Amino acid sequence: MKKLIPVLFLLLFNLVSFSQDTLPKFSARNIGNNRIVIGWVNKYTNVKQISIQRSFDSLTNFKTILTVPDPTSRENGFVDTKATNDRMFYRIYVMLEKGFFLFSQSKRPFYDSAAVIAAKKKIMLEGQVDKLGKIDSLNGPNASAKEKSNGNVFVASKYVYTLQDGYVRIKLPDDADSKTNKKYSIKFFDEAGKLVFEIKEITLSNFKIDKSNFYHSGWFNFELYEDGKLFEKHKFLIPKEL
Repeated sequence: MKKLIPVLFLLLFNLVSFSQDTLPKFSARNIGNNRIVIGWVNKYTNVKQISIQRSFDSLTNFKTILTVPDPTSRENGFVDTKATNDRMFYRIYVMLEKGFFLFSQSKRPFYDSAAVIAAKKKIMLEGQVDKLGKIDSLNGPNASAKEKSNGNVFVASKYVYTLQDGYVRIKLPDDADSKTNKKYSIKFFDEAGKLVFEIKEITLSNFKIDKSNFYHSGWFNFELYEDGKLFEKHKFLIPKEL
């Protein structure tokens, strides 16, 4: 039964994966359990910023709920779990070079019944397996935890690891702020090896990434690059919300 765990996460991810539209169009889907999935395909090569905004109506009082870490990614999205209700309106703000910007049309999310059914099936199946929900990289660099699936000891990366609140901490090497001018980038993958998103140029040496950017709980892999060369390849766990 333990071998079902990667399949469960992959099944859910595939069924709730984005049916993206090309910017300035975007998709907005209600996949149940207070989760609104916003997704898009980016066609712009000169984009400087992409932000998701939310409002109670379709015309006014829009507030930015997320500015994506890497606006140049070809495909991207966000799972909103903090909306007051599932009938709110969303739009995308895109800033281009030389101060040019545009807004998408606002829209309400549509109810994605297939994704809701998939999520319910996942919950049912999880009750039959030895879950890894409480195994994560815990409070900081090199913390360890025993994986229930095979008895091995997991030692977290000291550069990319999960905090107690489920957020992912990125802490670059100590010399990242020195005069060496080293450039770092990072790619995140799901358990099946599919690229989730990447940050092509990390501008901060110590920051957090919202766990909702990873779309679901479970193990994720990452590749951290220094000056274009692979610096570290490891994994971390986004814990399941109780």
